[in-house]
Amino acid sequence: MPPATAVSAVSVSRTARDGLALTAVCLVALMFGLEISSVPVILPTLEQQLGTGFQDAQWIMNAYTLACTSVLMAAGTLADRFGRRRMLVLCLWLFGVASLACGLADTASTLIAARFVQGVGAGAMMICQFAILSHQFREPEGRARAFAVWGVIAGVGLGFGPMVGALILAIADWRWVFLVHVPLTLLTLALLRASVQESRDPAGHRLDIAGMLTLTLSVFALVYFIIQGSENGFGTPAMLGWAGLSLVGLLLFIVIERRSAHPMFDFSVLRIQRFNGALMGSIGMNFSFWPFMIYLPLYFQAGLGYDTLTSGGALLAYTLPTLLVPPLAERLALRHGAERIIPISLGLMGAGFIAMAIVNGTEQPSIVLVLCSCGIAGVGLALTNSPTTNTTTGSVSADRAGMASGIDLSARLITLALNIALMGLVLLLGISHQLASLLPASTAVNWPVISQHIAAGKLEGLGLTTQQAQAALRHGAGWAMLFAGIGAGGLALLSRYFFRRR
Repeated sequence: MPPATAVSAVSVSRTARDGLALTAVCLVALMFGLEISSVPVILPTLEQQLGTGFQDAQWIMNAYTLACTSVLMAAGTLADRFGRRRMLVLCLWLFGVASLACGLADTASTLIAARFVQGVGAGAMMICQFAILSHQFREPEGRARAFAVWGVIAGVGLGFGPMVGALILAIADWRWVFLVHVPLTLLTLALLRASVQESRDPAGHRLDIAGMLTLTLSVFALVYFIIQGSENGFGTPAMLGWAGLSLVGLLLFIVIERRSAHPMFDFSVLRIQRFNGALMGSIGMNFSFWPFMIYLPLYFQAGLGYDTLTSGGALLAYTLPTLLVPPLAERLALRHGAERIIPISLGLMGAGFIAMAIVNGTEQPSIVLVLCSCGIAGVGLALTNSPTTNTTTGSVSADRAGMASGIDLSARLITLALNIALMGLVLLLGISHQLASLLPASTAVNWPVISQHIAAGKLEGLGLTTQQAQAALRHGAGWAMLFAGIGAGGLALLSRYFFRRR
């Protein structure tokens, strides 16, 4: 073979491998996104078929989120030390087996345990794929194109997840929301084997086990206190013990990280006001938008009476902007600066939730106005996401970008886990408040239990008419909408404050 032909053949072969590698990594992003956005749609069905309660639904979502949080930093270090491809393959097997276990689960506790294992695999997969893309695509232009394609596919997973979940329920069974990941995992493993070269960083930092364990303990104990306290009583010794454990874990984490030579969380970055301003964007998105998505299917189906497919379509209006708007966000950030776009976008997201609460307060909420307010919140999120990610990593030196990215992603997942619990508590309080106007005061001792049933979408046999139970659910959802709107608005002001201090 002449030299020119040989070079051409090598180039074609490399291009083909890169294409397969990008496809594999995009499938990882797709599965990760689907497991966040498609599962909320099936929660009302799980309550009917598995007998899950309101707290079970919260743990089904939070088990995945907490597991992702717990392995983020460890996965990056282990991948650097033992090989990114090897680590990704191992985590894909874990994710695939856990997805199979989720699909075969016949009790809520089994599903929650399988979701936790699934989250461990998913969190580690997310960290590994960034390193693999950066190593596979060395040239700046090729890397930029690869990350652009990855971003679109990740957006598809998050944006179309609700409709995918609704379609699966319409044509098959809820179990296929999880089982579909089994063949996708096997396909991804085959593509990785054919395309991705092993890479590692022998000089990578040691594993910060103490920091990882104390942070996970603190977040888990606080989430447990919030979720279980609504049933067991926040003032009981057991619940106060969980709150104390969370505080002790947090204090230990701070002490360990401040004394560590290579901390997973370098507190010195918090002196960078631009970093803080962008971090408020990361927290704001997961304070309001993503936690509320857990409760939207229940609101649409039990509160407004939509069927499953209509609920999926309504959720699509909520999430679709995450796919369509990001290119506009990049242009706006380049033109006007992230310091303007992030606070304004957070404010827009908050305005969407306030509009949602106003529409919900009418006697017969218009589906058009509901979808418009959902769309406004989604546009606010989409305009926030990309500038926030770029600014958190761009506000520190290049050698600290990985650490800053880890803090950003950890802040998002921790905020999500906490606010799934907090928003559920606000929803229950709102339902109880409405029950006070519907039931005699002598039945007040039963209101917490009745609120749990209504929050789970069980509206019959509670001593209320179906219309009264629906009204109570909508009232609680209205409180959650206001909580989300006020939170996003407050974080918009904080973001603007930090940017102006720069």
